[in-house]
Amino acid sequence: MLEWIESTGRTEDAAIEAALAKLGMDRDEVSVEILERAKSGFLGIGSCPAKVKVTYEAPDEPEQVPVKKAPAAAPPAKAAPTAKAPAAPKAESKPVEAASAPRPVAPTDGEKTEQIVQFITGLLEHMGSVARPVVQLDDEGNYQVELVGEHLGGLIGRRGETLDAIQQLTGYAVNHGQSKRVRIHVDAEGYRAKREESLVRLARKVAGKVVKYRRNVTLEPMNAYERHVIHTALQDYPDVTTYSIGTEPNRRTVVAFSRGERR
Repeated sequence: MLEWIESTGRTEDAAIEAALAKLGMDRDEVSVEILERAKSGFLGIGSCPAKVKVTYEAPDEPEQVPVKKAPAAAPPAKAAPTAKAPAAPKAESKPVEAASAPRPVAPTDGEKTEQIVQFITGLLEHMGSVARPVVQLDDEGNYQVELVGEHLGGLIGRRGETLDAIQQLTGYAVNHGQSKRVRIHVDAEGYRAKREESLVRLARKVAGKVVKYRRNVTLEPMNAYERHVIHTALQDYPDVTTYSIGTEPNRRTVVAFSRGERR
């Protein structure tokens, strides 16, 4: 279930960081929309803080179990007219306590790993692939999944689109109904590292052109993680700022000329 919050700050980055701190999430787990750019004004007059809209996926709430009412007690039998027996005391009807909704039990690391392996294995079988997932838990508590096998190009897809879809579906399946979400990264043949290096080179090349010609450049649509790589690569680049525009899946990063300003 997608939800969103709005946040303000002195700069776009400050507004985004405030929202992430409030949600307890990372940049690549959310989608950011710039609602208002920060304005410095003149001598502090007319200044305006930046305003952003941060969209994130909230965990599903556990379903409520309907409570069945106990059947009413049968009325006591009438005594025979010839023999008058003392009337039996009426049984007091006690209110039926409502059954509390079951709370999802947090699986252990081993159970999570097994869930991930089972889901991805079944998904790969449906895709006609003989690859197998190898799962490791890193120091930050994230699950790193490496697809092992031959001819993995079809599982990576154009610019990693198929790999992203497998990662997203696995995250939905494993985190569904859980109050605590876990992060799952799916990779094959070291594609993620190679793609990140390529994006960093692209970001610096575009930033150089932006500074030289003093014109903004809008990059091709990217997912949240790839946009995060661009933002991080240029966060200290002089006379350049970055922000994202549009909506998923066509959200783009803008590399803008901004002399004297820092993100």
